[in-house]
Amino acid sequence: MGMLVGGKRVIVSDMNVVPLIDILLVLLVIFMIIPVYSTGLDAQIPQPSTEKTRTAPREEVVVIQVLADGTLRINQEPVSWERLGNRMEEVFKLRATRVAFVRGDGTVEFGVVAKVIDVMQTSGIASVGLLTPDLDKGL
Repeated sequence: MGMLVGGKRVIVSDMNVVPLIDILLVLLVIFMIIPVYSTGLDAQIPQPSTEKTRTAPREEVVVIQVLADGTLRINQEPVSWERLGNRMEEVFKLRATRVAFVRGDGTVEFGVVAKVIDVMQTSGIASVGLLTPDLDKGL
């Protein structure tokens, strides 16, 4: 912008700040008013339960043991061959995980263990594991 001073033309390079201040004041007013009239989303914060929390009973590992004389045990409880399927269904009726293990004595033939696995599969057991003497120490 040029100005005429005493017959000479002088160039003034000062910035006109008034419009900039006007814009800043308008923005300040806008940002002060927005939080008053805006409503956010309702936050649903979890609340502690007033009921006493029941701890679920600890689910034991289910082990079907095939003894050398042909008898069966489910977690040290004797069971007959005829009742094995029904007993397995009773044990796993309220359990979330349907996993069981089979442990056979050293002299038991694998065919007998295979029969037990077959009965377990027909009873709805999803996963059947075989226990060896080394793995048995961990349980």
